[in-house]
Amino acid sequence: MESTISSSSSRSVSPSSSSSPNSPPPSVTIVVVSPCAACKILRRRCAEKCVLAPYFPPNDPIKFTTAHRVFGASNIIKFLQELPESQRADAVSSMVYEANARLRDPVYGCAGSICQLQKQVSDLQAQLAKAQAEIVNMQCQQANFMALICMEMGQSTPQTISPPQQSLDNFPMNYLDDNIGSWETLWT
Repeated sequence: MESTISSSSSRSVSPSSSSSPNSPPPSVTIVVVSPCAACKILRRRCAEKCVLAPYFPPNDPIKFTTAHRVFGASNIIKFLQELPESQRADAVSSMVYEANARLRDPVYGCAGSICQLQKQVSDLQAQLAKAQAEIVNMQCQQANFMALICMEMGQSTPQTISPPQQSLDNFPMNYLDDNIGSWETLWT
């Protein structure tokens, strides 16, 4: 008789074992081992169908605490219930980001972060445009310099150049060998 009791008690614990092949499997109920972070902080019982449980795990209570400070628990729950389940995870991460930004900057919140990032983008675009203009300018100067060197090398006898043009007579021909790294003095 004791073996029957122990086998029946093992059946109730293990849903996969059954006494006969035709008997229906016992119903499996999911038991929440630990309440979600939201229910822990709100000090309430975490229901089986808790809306907050998938998005606020028990090992990350700061995530809910931050969002709760700014939005409030009832607003978070209402907002999540209005959304389809496919969008809820993104909405929670957005709420947590916005709450963190609001706590860092109570006046502007994430709008301040957005403005700061937009300013950085425009500053970097201006720096890029300036660098591109400098590259084009240097390429033009290099082309003009090479054209002048080729013209000077191509002439066998020194000729006088009209006043608007510059003469390379005083230009040292070993300048390129001596000053490879100091092109700036040539262009300024």
